[in-house]
Amino acid sequence: MRWSKIAMVLSLAAFALTVMFDNLIDYGSNFEFVRHVLSMDTTFPGNALMGRAITAPGAWHAAYVAIIAGEGMTAVLLALGAYELWMARRRSSAAFQAAKRFAVAGCATGFMVWFFGFMVVGGEWFAMWQSKAWNGQEGAFRFYMALLGVLVFVNQIDGEPGA
Repeated sequence: MRWSKIAMVLSLAAFALTVMFDNLIDYGSNFEFVRHVLSMDTTFPGNALMGRAITAPGAWHAAYVAIIAGEGMTAVLLALGAYELWMARRRSSAAFQAAKRFAVAGCATGFMVWFFGFMVVGGEWFAMWQSKAWNGQEGAFRFYMALLGVLVFVNQIDGEPGA
């Protein structure tokens, strides 16, 4: 069970790191996504929420940088979590439980990025759900559900090594 927990946390770290690097390397592609979501230019015409739209390019860049930073923080915390779990893999149940702190923090940070950022802010506040072309809710759902699944599994109490 411990090896599975380590592998899952490490896999999530690799995912978050890849997403962050993709956003840095291909900044323009996903910047367009952020621009369209925040400007609400592909939502239903005349919807009553258009007063929330942000049309300042500086704000678009700031939001995108915050997303990338959140992805990076998620990757770092999960990588630290996998490392701490690896180092504690042969230690007592209490020590292994204590080593879960960064894994938990990484899952929580990723949840904030993909649930709060994409579902609450993008999906609901900026009505991303109304856009056929710029709706990232389905992808975000897959990401935060994977994080939650691993979080629940990792937090199950482990027995003593060799037991």
